[in-house]
Amino acid sequence: MASRRKSRERALQVIFLCDLGKLETDSAIEAFYVTLHSEDEDFSRLGRDRFMEELVVGTMGRREEIDEEIGRSSEHWRLDRMPSVDRNILRLATFELLDAKLPSAVVIDEALELARRFSGNESVGFVNGVLDSIKARHGKPAGKARGAGVSLADTEG
Repeated sequence: MASRRKSRERALQVIFLCDLGKLETDSAIEAFYVTLHSEDEDFSRLGRDRFMEELVVGTMGRREEIDEEIGRSSEHWRLDRMPSVDRNILRLATFELLDAKLPSAVVIDEALELARRFSGNESVGFVNGVLDSIKARHGKPAGKARGAGVSLADTEG
């Protein structure tokens, strides 16, 4: 079973594929598995990443609502003008914030880790600012993410 952080990385890749490849959610998930596993391996033995799939289906299923939230929170940036990676990190994290299964500080921390890994230093601050605005608008209690000085452990399980 993959860690939740690895599942988020995979979800970001699939959401990115939906966005840029203009693929339907199910097709993008299947394309991800095909490229993840070689042709010689048994798919049933390797299993599926259910958490990744939940994140992708949830994010893409609420994409219109999520995009509106991001648009309201990203001053001077239209969604279509944002770097693709940043836009899709924001979509994934916004879904998790709205879903409210995890504390907002954990969600933001995980989004900042994705930005550090897949985008640039400038993106970390941008992603943090947009997500803080979304969190504030939805009445989430203020919490600091790792980029702001609090160290949070990777959430497994």
